[in-house]
Amino acid sequence: MLVSKRVKRLLQLVPGKQRFGAYRFLPFFFLLGGAMEWFMINVRIGKETFYDVYRRKRSERQYQARMEKNE
Repeated sequence: MLVSKRVKRLLQLVPGKQRFGAYRFLPFFFLLGGAMEWFMINVRIGKETFYDVYRRKRSERQYQARMEKNE
């Protein structure tokens, strides 16, 4: 119960409840999404970023599809 009360209190501190209702939290989600995107583009884990892996896997799938088509 103690955590629930703290969360409710924290949510009550966000302004715009009457005018925007639940939509007042959208800016936080946009910022969170932007931060995730920046992290996936710029932060290297090992020697690769998320997009390096994504491009390589996509290229491998395209190559595999071409090989299967030619057979």
